[in-house]
Amino acid sequence: MTRFIHDQFAKDYLEELLTPYGQVKPDRKVSSETREIDVLFIPNTSPETLSQDLGLLGRLGETAAIFEPFRNAIDPEEICSCLLKALEVRETIQRQAKRKNAPNDPISLPYLWILTPTASASILEGFRAILEETWGAGVYFLPHYLRTAIVVIHQLPKTPETLWLRILGKKKVQEQAINELEALPADNVWRETILELFYQLRENLNLNQSLEPDDRELVMRLQPLFQEKLAQVEQRGMERGIQQGIEQGIQQGIQQGIQQGIQQGLQQGERLILENLLRLRFGELDAELSALIDSILTFPPEEFTPLLLQLSREELVRRFGDL
Repeated sequence: MTRFIHDQFAKDYLEELLTPYGQVKPDRKVSSETREIDVLFIPNTSPETLSQDLGLLGRLGETAAIFEPFRNAIDPEEICSCLLKALEVRETIQRQAKRKNAPNDPISLPYLWILTPTASASILEGFRAILEETWGAGVYFLPHYLRTAIVVIHQLPKTPETLWLRILGKKKVQEQAINELEALPADNVWRETILELFYQLRENLNLNQSLEPDDRELVMRLQPLFQEKLAQVEQRGMERGIQQGIEQGIQQGIQQGIQQGIQQGLQQGERLILENLLRLRFGELDAELSALIDSILTFPPEEFTPLLLQLSREELVRRFGDL
């Protein structure tokens, strides 16, 4: 039941890693039947860059490649199915080249890489799969013209160069690879992206009510990472909320300041007008008249202006002096 979940994880994972370096075509149909290859990769980056960035996985993709990852140990029928799909892709490419009527143009036939967590010695022997000295442990090549190799992930050396393939392993192999992924520097270009895929894998597995023991162990291993991610999201949410609160507070403060400034400006303007009216009426603004200003300003201009023009000095003192 969870096989399709893991298949989708493997396809998404390879697509994320390989897309910066070439054209990736997941779930490419290979005939009128329902067969699909998992990932077809056509590089547009130098082999040196691929190997430097993705280690052994990059080396597998130095030329056009078909990737067929398996969650469980592959069986002979599955290998035959992969070979059939790869041969159909090869036939399609050769047919298209003939239609172009350009026999001298080089044809880039994809290499088939079967990624399996384990493989029995009898299966490898049955397909005449052999190790090659220049590739090291875990990479078994089928006879030359088949352009196919079986990558037995649990046999790969535990080095940084094989990390991106061991991520697709199983049990302790995958667990150690996750540990190494988690230990990468936070600014590693792939760390966050691949962890996001694992978070999604965990969510998808949790939707299944009948997990196999391996999947339950994987979910438990991913749980701390998921909790850490949740904490990070919550922290970022809090920080964003605080920042928004500060920005809103600043905006409100600015608006209040503007309103207060306008109010103070109006009050100062009224005071100046009032002082000028008193000087105009009585020649000078002495202490007695100055003491009336605050009381007069408690009335609106339309009320105190007629009084200033009509009342005598004594009347003004009596009218506003006791307020």
